[in-house]
Amino acid sequence: MGGVPPRPREDPRPLKGVLRSFGYAWEGLAYAWRVQRNFRVEVALGLLALGLGLWLGVDLVPILLVAALVLSLELVNTALEALTDLASPVYHPLAKRAKDTAAAAVFLASLFALGLGAYLFLPALWARLGLS
Repeated sequence: MGGVPPRPREDPRPLKGVLRSFGYAWEGLAYAWRVQRNFRVEVALGLLALGLGLWLGVDLVPILLVAALVLSLELVNTALEALTDLASPVYHPLAKRAKDTAAAAVFLASLFALGLGAYLFLPALWARLGLS
């Protein structure tokens, strides 16, 4: 008889439960990639920033951290939007506030990433182009 599979933390075979959790996480990433244009744009911009950082010889750790922050917040925003749509399939002002606030978190992190990029890249770019 088919049933609901055990939750990963309740699976009597712990390694299988952990692997199943990774599979669920991968499904979430694949879903976000398929349906969220902004996620794809942010991945492309993060890769562009990493490439520029390599070319300019700047420290890649801050770039990786801020890219991870933006992408993680975009995933949380996507999850919150899905839950909000489930809980409130018709328009409700509080549902709009929840979605707008989650989007604002991504926006704020993106602005921080832009500022960090300017701080890291502009001096290195000016030096590379001989303008400093």
